[in-house]
Amino acid sequence: MAPNLKTWTTVTVVLVFLLAFGVLVSLAVGAVEIPVATLVGLLSGAHEGSSEHAILFSVRLPRVVLGVAVGGALSVAGVLLQGMFRNPLVEPYTLGISGGAALAVSLAIVAGGTRTLGAVSMPLSGFLGAVIVVLAVYALARTPGGLRASRLLLIGVMISFIASSMIMLVMALSGVDDLRSILFWIMGSLEEPNTTLIGLVAAVSLTGAIVSFLFAVDLNVLSLGEEEAFHLGIHVERLKTILFVLASLLTGCCVSVAGVIGFVGLVVPHIMRTVVGGDHRILLVTSYISGALFLVLCDTMARVVIAPRELPVGVITGLVGGTIFIYVLCRRGVVL
Repeated sequence: MAPNLKTWTTVTVVLVFLLAFGVLVSLAVGAVEIPVATLVGLLSGAHEGSSEHAILFSVRLPRVVLGVAVGGALSVAGVLLQGMFRNPLVEPYTLGISGGAALAVSLAIVAGGTRTLGAVSMPLSGFLGAVIVVLAVYALARTPGGLRASRLLLIGVMISFIASSMIMLVMALSGVDDLRSILFWIMGSLEEPNTTLIGLVAAVSLTGAIVSFLFAVDLNVLSLGEEEAFHLGIHVERLKTILFVLASLLTGCCVSVAGVIGFVGLVVPHIMRTVVGGDHRILLVTSYISGALFLVLCDTMARVVIAPRELPVGVITGLVGGTIFIYVLCRRGVVL
């Protein structure tokens, strides 16, 4: 695949500017609007102690940072899994990672974990649930002949269904307060007050994106087929294992902090593939930036549509992402 550096550079620069614009809009709008001039002054260190300063640095800026990290990580995970399975309809939550995390959080809420461990209980239980599911899926999909992608996908889908059924059982047996907490977490939210967790997700997101880029050429070769990749010198089984672990780590980290935010890892890579092509050297970069932009804008919509009340961001990503996906398929006549 011969790179078109001019096109790649142009698309990347445009996306970076759009992301910067989206971040500024997200910081400025809300139940309390902050004028752009005041916003610039606040970011430069002025107006300390004001209500706008508290709103910006205690509420909106952490949400934007988390939105960029989660949106980028989920998009990269989607690119990795779609490249691994050679299927544009695979997304990070297909492997049951979100189901395992949601089930663990539901059990933690019902068991009173929030009263014992505080706010960190849900991210911790969510991450543990995601890890357990990842290990289970990997162990069940592993055969003497290696890691079979089709088996991995089917087991992940079945575990996701099982987890969903168990979550409904837990919800049916829960009280009103616990039921509300479970529902709100499952629908996704970027309202995370713990800056340490936000920093951890941001670090994992950036590190995962950088590491995934190291396998961009291998993903290009793998797109030709596993047999062809093997003859071209790619250790296919080792590559599939690394991609699976990397995508699972990114997804599990995001789900544990932000809840279940669907469609980002499905829609963004698919759309960017129609814009820049299937070369993973540019697809990974543009998907990360676009995923960050998409989630930041969706979170902004979730905050302002019925302000001062807030919608779960997962609802917005589902509505917007699903609509865009259907439109792109119908407009371009794509046959999957």
